[in-house]
Amino acid sequence: EIHRVITLAGPGAYYVFDSLSDLAADWYSDLMLGNFFMVTCPYLYELDTVTYFALLRDRHSFEAVAAIRDTTQLLIDVFRQGDDRYVHPLKVDGRHSPTMYLPHLRRDGIFRPVTESAFLAQVLAGTAGRRVDTAARGLDMWDRTVLEARKALDEVGRGLAPPEEAGRIFRRLLRMLVSRDDRVIALAEKWLDLPDLLAIRKRMLGTGLVGGKTVGMLLSRAILAKSDPAWAERLETHDSFFVGSDVFYTYLVRNGCWKARRTQREAGGYLEGASEARARILAGGFPPFVREQFIAMLEYFGQSPIIVRSSSFLEDGFGNAFTGKYDSVFCPNQGSPEDRLATFLDAVRTVYASTMSEEALLYRAHRGLLDRDEQMAVLVQRVSGAVHGHLFYPQVAGVGLSYNPYVWSEGIDPEAGVVRLVFGLGTRAVDRSDDDYTRIVALNDPSRRPDAGGEDRLDHAQRRVDVIDLAKNEMASLHIDEVVRVSPSLPVETFAVKRDRLLGRSGESSGPASWVLTFDRLLSETPLVPHMREMLATLQAAYAYPVDVEFTANLLSDGRWRIDPVQCRPLQVKEGGVHVAPPVGLLSEAVLLSTRGPVIGVSSLATVDRLIVVDPDAYAALPIHERYETARTIGRLVHMAPRDSAAGPDPEPVQMLVGPGRWGTSTPSLGVPVSFGEISAVSVICEVVAMGAGVVPDVSLGSHFFNDLVEANMLYLALFPGREGHALSLDALREVPNRLATLLPDDARLSGVIRVVDFPLPDGRVLCVNADSPRQRAVCYLALSQ
Repeated sequence: EIHRVITLAGPGAYYVFDSLSDLAADWYSDLMLGNFFMVTCPYLYELDTVTYFALLRDRHSFEAVAAIRDTTQLLIDVFRQGDDRYVHPLKVDGRHSPTMYLPHLRRDGIFRPVTESAFLAQVLAGTAGRRVDTAARGLDMWDRTVLEARKALDEVGRGLAPPEEAGRIFRRLLRMLVSRDDRVIALAEKWLDLPDLLAIRKRMLGTGLVGGKTVGMLLSRAILAKSDPAWAERLETHDSFFVGSDVFYTYLVRNGCWKARRTQREAGGYLEGASEARARILAGGFPPFVREQFIAMLEYFGQSPIIVRSSSFLEDGFGNAFTGKYDSVFCPNQGSPEDRLATFLDAVRTVYASTMSEEALLYRAHRGLLDRDEQMAVLVQRVSGAVHGHLFYPQVAGVGLSYNPYVWSEGIDPEAGVVRLVFGLGTRAVDRSDDDYTRIVALNDPSRRPDAGGEDRLDHAQRRVDVIDLAKNEMASLHIDEVVRVSPSLPVETFAVKRDRLLGRSGESSGPASWVLTFDRLLSETPLVPHMREMLATLQAAYAYPVDVEFTANLLSDGRWRIDPVQCRPLQVKEGGVHVAPPVGLLSEAVLLSTRGPVIGVSSLATVDRLIVVDPDAYAALPIHERYETARTIGRLVHMAPRDSAAGPDPEPVQMLVGPGRWGTSTPSLGVPVSFGEISAVSVICEVVAMGAGVVPDVSLGSHFFNDLVEANMLYLALFPGREGHALSLDALREVPNRLATLLPDDARLSGVIRVVDFPLPDGRVLCVNADSPRQRAVCYLALSQ
């Protein structure tokens, strides 16, 4: 806002600022005070202004004062000695005289330099005597507040101060450390206390807020521990560190990225300069005082693998999850201290640079968040798991949803929740893996699988395991058999069965792939399912909102299980929906497609304004580069508003995509490689299983792709041609002109691959989508407009 005012005033203005010390008090941060001055003072200088700032002496850290001293053109110390007022220039750019840097005494409206040594010593010694000592001068506003909180906690505990005093400091620390969002603060006030906040500060690097992802992790642990003491024995202890948001802002300022960041808050040019800003961030340097704190943290972790996770202001909050929009980076953390520090610094730079990625900026624009202050804190966590040979991994990882939006059977209770399980690192649970599957577990009926059972269990089982290869100091994806071979202490039969046994054959398997990850004994013979169901229900009750929890679980050598909730956020799921039965006697020639599931989303009856179909056979015949062109063309089509809909002018017309394989895949041979940003305006998405042998849509519950679908309130359908209850017939649209060449003349060559139909048709027919999520039924049909 201040910069906007300066811009409007233009060149040649005069400014007098209130005391910057008051600003620091509101920010709770000397580091941000220095950042503010470093970006504001040069801008005022460029505009040929005359500007006065004031700062109270001995109230701020050396780092903040140094940032101001290095940036300003004039720095003047003003003080009184008795009735006399002195001005002592400490820095004057571009001018010099033999007495310029001496104290000047004001007498009769004139300032005269004090040159006599005896008088100088007396004046300055008297001033120094009133100042605080050197150690206190090194404390900033942040440290002073924390010291005040510790003192208040001690005095309340000893009965020397009323409890209200601790409450006042607690509320102030909440806004310093945790959040300034009212809903989050209300939750934190209920489940955190002053010792919790002081414990956060002990593990904090820099200052500022710890960000949404960190808050979710800490709140989930506090809620569980304070709801039932039994959770103290079930949870793996966390020893995470938190890089405060002020460090991010400081990094941007010190590396010349602040102007580009300011531009990104403007709707008209938020993508301009983003690429250059990302490059600057990736090549930037950290201030020495920040590096020293990083070194101390890495010395604490030793050679334990760690993960550097984004934890921005807006991330994992109510209404906006930002799932997958910002980066998280695994650090195997092997090698010399110098090598480990260099790898860690690169990881932090990668997280910072992701704030200026096109996908993140498009998400913010789509959600109307460009004008919201979005700063990045960092959560540094020890990776849960153990060493097995030269590999490191957790035994179980996954995502749990307290509300199950994928009810594939009438016997499943959506209120019981659902879990998406993987063996190894949780990356395969949160990222949509194009070459693999996960185990979906309805917590009220864990043995009921979404697939048909039998040999389908082989086809739809997880095959590859994400691990950390300690010998190579890198991430790796290995076949389950390879992982088992180097893990002699692993209780593998808790998670997997031999392939031949699963098929009912006797004897040992002679094939190269003998283990199949079913998780059957894990789900039936361990307390994981009841514990997960209790965890999710407890957290949902505390949040008064469905939750999405990322977790790991490990069986310890003494036979005890430990669960590590590494992330918790509100689940942006829309419950309910009124189902209207399809018309009685619907003619088969009017049905474009029908499915018996998966159907994910709110039950609904919608009228489609634009249908975009990718022909499976034509797409399969394209070379790889033209498949990417197809994806880009679809992105352009989706963001072109259709003509007036049947329901009248609609700012958000209903668009439906039908295509082969997996939408959003990174592998064009398995589907159409669109980004979610390209199809974010779509209302209905249908995946047709017609992309080669064995390619089956993975509903990806809990994955970043799934969360994007849910946040966008998008209806997801999967269609298996040839299965009972599944059908795809576009014959009724053969005579309807394809609008692709009209809408995008330069892409007309793809008319044989992409078909675009707008509704209503010239004969007045409309396209209806009727979805019944609980019964896993959906039909798309043509009907006359009512």
